[in-house]
Amino acid sequence: MKPPQPTSPRYVLALLLAVNLLNYIDRQALYAVFPLVKADLGLSDTALGFLGSAFMLCYMISAPLFGWLANRTGRSAIAAAGVGIWSLATAFSGFAAGYSTLLAARTAVGIGEASFGTVSPGLLADYFPKEERGRIISWFYLAIPVGSALGYLLGGLIGQHFGWHAAFLMVGLPGLLLVLPLWFLREPHREQDPGGFSRASAQPDYFSLARNRSFVITTLAMAAMTFAIGGLAQWAPTFLNRAHGLDVGKANTLFGGITVVSGIIGTLAGGALGDRLQLKNRSGYLTVSAWGFLIGAPFLAWAIYSPSLPGCLAAMFLAETFLFFNTGPLNTVILNVNAPTLRAMAFAVNIFFIHALGDAVSPTLLGWLSDLTDLRTSLLVTPLAVIAAALFCFLGRRYIENDIRMVGE
Repeated sequence: MKPPQPTSPRYVLALLLAVNLLNYIDRQALYAVFPLVKADLGLSDTALGFLGSAFMLCYMISAPLFGWLANRTGRSAIAAAGVGIWSLATAFSGFAAGYSTLLAARTAVGIGEASFGTVSPGLLADYFPKEERGRIISWFYLAIPVGSALGYLLGGLIGQHFGWHAAFLMVGLPGLLLVLPLWFLREPHREQDPGGFSRASAQPDYFSLARNRSFVITTLAMAAMTFAIGGLAQWAPTFLNRAHGLDVGKANTLFGGITVVSGIIGTLAGGALGDRLQLKNRSGYLTVSAWGFLIGAPFLAWAIYSPSLPGCLAAMFLAETFLFFNTGPLNTVILNVNAPTLRAMAFAVNIFFIHALGDAVSPTLLGWLSDLTDLRTSLLVTPLAVIAAALFCFLGRRYIENDIRMVGE
């Protein structure tokens, strides 16, 4: 029996991009209303910070479960359920009367976003030929800089005028409109062997991923990158305040604006360039990422060392542009070196380790180093992490061709 025709690829890209934008809007809206929540509930900074930590812990821990479920149920159903869970949890945050209720709601947001984040890249990849994957995945992950900026903007404006409860309600509820369109997506047919698994992967389990050298090395590169980016995201506005005398509002506005523009340019350029080089060599995506890291690292160091504000901002823009080159290519490498039935599990493991080794530890570590020395000195750890990411990418070039061949797409 011929399988049903899948939904139009362009429609799927538009739908998943829209959902991913809401993903990052809902995630970042909390940080935009931190001062309002702190004042209203009388929280310490530790308690306030744990709202973000609780989200990240549940996000990391839940991802492997959804990766396992993806091979046993429909991916579109998992994604739709995830959108429904995090949208309701975000909206429910708007009814929180106390800290414990708000903490429970943010925990649920982490669970919902983990389900979508785990299955959506592999689902999207099945709709497009692999020659276009870098560009398509770059469009999907364009939601990171744009959605994050919208989360800060919408959360801040709504919170300022109507209160933090209203901010959560207004950014959370729109996601419910996308649950049914996701639920009814017709997925592309995935070739399976008589045992129910892809012929390219006879053992679709987490242990098989540990033997995939390209996947392991790419994950380590992304962890090093996440360490640097996560630390900068938290400390860069404070650095602009301390080193260059900007007030908190202006520092956040400048850093947010630089991140959005550089994120759009770098993400799209990296995806397009990766696709072009990949046609000539199977290590093209890793090459683009490696050189992006290597070029971005000295600009990042100059942004930290620069004595002038214009020099700092210009270097920061160039650094972020080249660092964002990796977004599409490295995620595409994960798709290309894993069989279709392994991709959700691969992204689940990737999500766990890049955050566990990356932005779950870097903000605290940089703060500790700042207490020992000063913030400018502590931030110099981030260019070193970026260089480590480049070295991992160059190392991965040794194994990528063979691992892609093993998938047999």
